[in-house]
Amino acid sequence: MTGSGLRLVLATRNPGKLRELRRILAEVGLDVELLSLDEFPAIGDIPETGLTFAENSLIKAHAVATATGLPAVADDSGLCVDALSGMPGVFSARWSGGHGDDKANLNLLLAQIADVPDGRRGGHFACAAALALPSGTEHVVEGALAGSIIREPRGTGGFGYDPIFVPEGGARTLAEIPPAEKDAMSHRGRAFRPLALVVADLLRAV
Repeated sequence: MTGSGLRLVLATRNPGKLRELRRILAEVGLDVELLSLDEFPAIGDIPETGLTFAENSLIKAHAVATATGLPAVADDSGLCVDALSGMPGVFSARWSGGHGDDKANLNLLLAQIADVPDGRRGGHFACAAALALPSGTEHVVEGALAGSIIREPRGTGGFGYDPIFVPEGGARTLAEIPPAEKDAMSHRGRAFRPLALVVADLLRAV
C-alpha cells in the first residue's frame, strides 16, 4: 500500500490498458494503491449497454465501486472511422463478434475499408474516463486523437487498433511509438490526466 493509504480500482482486466493507465496516473503523481479487476474475481463481465463512451465508462465505474466499496475508475474507448460513419465506435472491442479479439477486429476493419482511397481513411480514437465513488459521486472526462488508418499493421507495441492508426501529422503508428511518447498524445492520456487530478481531489476528501 502507498503512503497515502488510498486505494483505487481500475475497472479493467486488459493488461495493456492497465499498464498504460498506471503510467498515466503515476505521471501526475497520484499516490494511491492501484488495483485491477483481476484482484476481484467475483466481479463478472459488466454489460456495456450504453450508446456513448461516457455512458459505458460510468456504467463500469459505478458497478465496480458498488461491488468493491472502493473508488473506481473506468474508461471506454474506441476507434471511430470516418468512412464507416464513426463506427466501430463503442463496438470497437467486439467489432468482429467476440469481445477483445484484437486481431480479428483489426482484420475485419481493414477489410471493410479496403476500397477506401488513402485520402479518405481518416478517423479518431475517442476515450471517456470516469470516476465513481461508492457514495454515487461521479465525474467524466473525454479525450480524442485524430489520425488516419493505414492498409497494413505496423509495430509491435500498443494493443487493439494501434498498429493501423497513424496520428495526425505523424508517420508512425501508435504501435511504433514508445509508451511514454504515446501516453503524452493518446486519447486515453488526454482523458485520464485531467481525471487523475479530479481523483486526487476527491480521494483526499474520502
